[in-house]
Amino acid sequence: MAEILALVEARLRTALGEPDARAAVTFLGTDRIEVLRFIDTEAGLVRYATLGMSAQPMADPTSALADPVKGPRAELVLSVRVGRADTDQVLRPLAVLAATPQVEGVVVAPGASLDVGDPLWPGAPFTSVLVAESGGLVEDLELDPPYDPVRFLPLLPMTPTEAAWKRVHGAQALEERWLTNGTDLRDPLRRPVALD
Repeated sequence: MAEILALVEARLRTALGEPDARAAVTFLGTDRIEVLRFIDTEAGLVRYATLGMSAQPMADPTSALADPVKGPRAELVLSVRVGRADTDQVLRPLAVLAATPQVEGVVVAPGASLDVGDPLWPGAPFTSVLVAESGGLVEDLELDPPYDPVRFLPLLPMTPTEAAWKRVHGAQALEERWLTNGTDLRDPLRRPVALD
Protein backbone atom coordinates (compact mmCIF):
# COMPACT_ATOMS: atom_id res chain seq x y z
CA MET A 1 0.00 0.00 0.00
CA ALA A 2 2.71 2.52 0.97
CA GLU A 3 4.67 1.64 -2.18
CA ILE A 4 1.64 2.33 -4.40
CA LEU A 5 1.00 5.67 -2.70
CA ALA A 6 4.66 6.67 -3.13
CA LEU A 7 4.34 5.99 -6.88
CA VAL A 8 1.05 7.91 -7.01
CA GLU A 9 2.57 10.94 -5.28
CA ALA A 10 5.56 10.83 -7.63
CA ARG A 11 3.19 10.83 -10.63
CA LEU A 12 1.27 13.81 -9.20
CA ARG A 13 4.52 15.74 -8.64
CA THR A 14 5.69 14.98 -12.18
CA ALA A 15 2.42 16.25 -13.67
CA LEU A 16 1.57 19.13 -11.31
CA GLY A 17 4.85 20.19 -9.66
CA GLU A 18 5.56 20.44 -5.95
CA PRO A 19 2.55 20.64 -3.64
CA ASP A 20 2.54 23.79 -1.53
CA ALA A 21 0.20 22.35 1.13
CA ARG A 22 -1.28 19.05 2.23
CA ALA A 23 -3.91 17.98 4.73
CA ALA A 24 -4.84 14.55 6.05
CA VAL A 25 -8.25 13.25 7.09
CA THR A 26 -9.04 9.89 8.65
CA PHE A 27 -12.60 8.64 8.93
CA LEU A 28 -13.59 5.88 11.32
CA GLY A 29 -12.92 2.50 9.71
CA THR A 30 -11.08 3.88 6.67
CA ASP A 31 -7.50 4.45 5.58
CA ARG A 32 -6.02 7.94 5.86
CA ILE A 33 -6.77 10.22 2.91
CA GLU A 34 -4.51 13.17 2.12
CA VAL A 35 -5.35 16.11 -0.12
CA LEU A 36 -2.44 17.88 -1.81
CA ARG A 37 -2.68 21.44 -3.14
CA PHE A 38 -0.77 22.53 -6.24
CA ILE A 39 -0.70 26.16 -7.41
CA ASP A 40 -0.29 26.73 -11.15
CA THR A 41 0.53 30.45 -11.26
CA GLU A 42 0.93 30.52 -15.05
CA ALA A 43 -2.59 29.20 -15.60
CA GLY A 44 -4.03 30.98 -12.55
CA LEU A 45 -5.32 27.69 -11.17
CA VAL A 46 -5.19 25.79 -7.93
CA ARG A 47 -5.40 22.01 -8.18
CA TYR A 48 -6.36 19.67 -5.36
CA ALA A 49 -5.48 15.98 -5.63
CA THR A 50 -6.34 13.15 -3.27
CA LEU A 51 -3.71 10.69 -2.10
CA GLY A 52 -4.84 7.48 -0.42
CA MET A 53 -7.95 6.48 -2.35
CA SER A 54 -5.85 4.22 -4.61
CA ALA A 55 -4.27 2.33 -1.70
CA GLN A 56 -7.08 -0.26 -1.94
CA PRO A 57 -8.85 -1.41 -5.12
CA MET A 58 -12.48 -0.38 -5.43
CA ALA A 59 -14.80 -3.35 -5.07
CA ASP A 60 -17.99 -4.07 -6.97
CA PRO A 61 -20.76 -3.62 -4.37
CA THR A 62 -22.49 -6.78 -5.67
CA SER A 63 -19.44 -8.97 -4.95
CA ALA A 64 -19.63 -11.19 -1.88
CA LEU A 65 -15.92 -10.63 -1.12
CA ALA A 66 -13.68 -7.72 -2.02
CA ASP A 67 -10.50 -8.71 -3.84
CA PRO A 68 -7.55 -7.18 -1.91
CA VAL A 69 -5.41 -6.93 -5.09
CA LYS A 70 -7.51 -6.72 -8.27
CA GLY A 71 -9.95 -3.95 -9.03
CA PRO A 72 -9.97 -0.37 -10.28
CA ARG A 73 -7.88 2.21 -8.43
CA ALA A 74 -8.23 5.98 -8.64
CA GLU A 75 -7.41 9.36 -7.17
CA LEU A 76 -9.46 12.55 -7.61
CA VAL A 77 -8.27 15.87 -9.05
CA LEU A 78 -10.14 19.19 -8.84
CA SER A 79 -8.97 22.35 -10.66
CA VAL A 80 -10.39 25.83 -9.92
CA ARG A 81 -9.40 29.42 -10.62
CA VAL A 82 -7.25 31.04 -7.93
CA GLY A 83 -8.50 33.92 -5.80
CA ARG A 84 -12.22 33.93 -6.65
CA ALA A 85 -13.40 31.95 -3.58
CA ASP A 86 -12.10 30.28 -0.43
CA THR A 87 -11.67 26.96 -2.22
CA ASP A 88 -9.20 25.59 0.35
CA GLN A 89 -12.28 24.59 2.36
CA VAL A 90 -12.81 21.85 -0.26
CA LEU A 91 -10.16 19.67 1.45
CA ARG A 92 -12.59 17.84 3.74
CA PRO A 93 -15.32 17.32 1.09
CA LEU A 94 -12.67 15.95 -1.29
CA ALA A 95 -11.43 13.54 1.38
CA VAL A 96 -15.05 12.45 1.98
CA LEU A 97 -15.46 11.74 -1.76
CA ALA A 98 -12.15 9.83 -1.85
CA ALA A 99 -13.28 7.68 1.10
CA THR A 100 -16.61 6.81 -0.58
CA PRO A 101 -15.38 3.50 -2.09
CA GLN A 102 -14.25 2.26 1.36
CA VAL A 103 -17.26 3.62 3.26
CA GLU A 104 -20.07 2.88 0.82
CA GLY A 105 -18.55 0.11 -1.28
CA VAL A 106 -18.98 1.92 -4.60
CA VAL A 107 -16.77 2.07 -7.68
CA VAL A 108 -16.03 5.66 -8.69
CA ALA A 109 -15.85 5.82 -12.49
CA PRO A 110 -16.20 8.42 -15.27
CA GLY A 111 -19.80 9.57 -15.66
CA ALA A 112 -20.62 9.07 -11.98
CA SER A 113 -22.03 11.81 -9.75
CA LEU A 114 -20.70 12.25 -6.23
CA ASP A 115 -22.60 14.44 -3.77
CA VAL A 116 -21.41 15.76 -0.41
CA GLY A 117 -24.77 17.33 0.49
CA ASP A 118 -23.22 20.70 1.44
CA PRO A 119 -21.43 23.40 -0.58
CA LEU A 120 -17.96 22.23 -1.66
CA TRP A 121 -16.53 25.44 -0.12
CA PRO A 122 -18.11 28.51 1.54
CA GLY A 123 -20.49 30.21 -0.88
CA ALA A 124 -20.05 27.53 -3.54
CA PRO A 125 -23.09 26.95 -5.77
CA PHE A 126 -22.02 23.28 -6.01
CA THR A 127 -22.74 20.34 -3.71
CA SER A 128 -21.76 17.60 -6.14
CA VAL A 129 -19.27 16.76 -8.87
CA LEU A 130 -19.30 14.89 -12.15
CA VAL A 131 -16.43 12.43 -12.52
CA ALA A 132 -14.69 12.96 -15.90
CA GLU A 133 -12.43 10.70 -17.96
CA SER A 134 -8.83 10.19 -16.83
CA GLY A 135 -5.69 10.51 -18.92
CA GLY A 136 -5.63 14.26 -19.56
CA LEU A 137 -3.92 16.35 -16.89
CA VAL A 138 -2.30 13.42 -15.02
CA GLU A 139 -1.54 10.26 -16.98
CA ASP A 140 -2.76 6.93 -15.65
CA LEU A 141 -0.15 5.15 -13.53
CA GLU A 142 0.51 1.60 -14.68
CA LEU A 143 1.32 -0.82 -11.84
CA ASP A 144 2.94 -4.25 -12.03
CA PRO A 145 0.47 -7.13 -12.58
CA PRO A 146 -1.86 -8.19 -11.10
CA TYR A 147 -2.62 -4.61 -9.97
CA ASP A 148 -4.90 -2.42 -12.07
CA PRO A 149 -3.55 1.00 -13.10
CA VAL A 150 -4.28 4.07 -10.96
CA ARG A 151 -6.52 6.53 -12.80
CA PHE A 152 -6.50 10.24 -11.93
CA LEU A 153 -10.13 11.29 -12.34
CA PRO A 154 -10.92 15.00 -12.86
CA LEU A 155 -13.91 16.33 -10.92
CA LEU A 156 -16.28 18.86 -12.51
CA PRO A 157 -18.41 20.76 -9.95
CA MET A 158 -22.17 20.64 -10.62
CA THR A 159 -24.97 22.84 -9.32
CA PRO A 160 -28.03 21.00 -7.92
CA THR A 161 -30.03 21.77 -11.10
CA GLU A 162 -27.22 20.45 -13.30
CA ALA A 163 -26.99 17.29 -11.16
CA ALA A 164 -30.76 16.74 -11.46
CA TRP A 165 -30.62 17.33 -15.24
CA LYS A 166 -27.68 14.91 -15.53
CA ARG A 167 -29.68 12.18 -13.73
CA VAL A 168 -32.36 12.43 -16.43
CA HIS A 169 -30.26 13.07 -19.55
CA GLY A 170 -26.88 11.52 -18.68
CA ALA A 171 -23.32 12.73 -18.17
CA GLN A 172 -22.50 13.07 -21.87
CA ALA A 173 -25.51 15.32 -22.50
CA LEU A 174 -24.50 17.60 -19.61
CA GLU A 175 -20.88 17.77 -20.81
CA GLU A 176 -22.13 18.66 -24.32
CA ARG A 177 -24.36 21.39 -22.85
CA TRP A 178 -21.37 22.84 -20.96
CA LEU A 179 -19.25 22.74 -24.13
CA THR A 180 -21.95 24.34 -26.33
CA ASN A 181 -22.39 27.19 -23.84
CA GLY A 182 -18.64 27.73 -23.33
CA THR A 183 -19.01 27.08 -19.58
CA ASP A 184 -15.86 27.77 -17.54
CA LEU A 185 -15.93 24.68 -15.33
CA ARG A 186 -12.97 26.01 -13.32
CA ASP A 187 -14.82 29.14 -12.19
CA PRO A 188 -15.59 28.51 -8.50
CA LEU A 189 -18.52 30.97 -8.61
CA ARG A 190 -19.99 30.18 -12.04
CA ARG A 191 -23.71 30.19 -12.64
CA PRO A 192 -25.56 27.05 -13.75
CA VAL A 193 -25.59 26.39 -17.49
CA ALA A 194 -28.89 27.01 -19.34
CA LEU A 195 -30.74 23.68 -19.35
CA ASP A 196 -34.04 24.53 -21.11
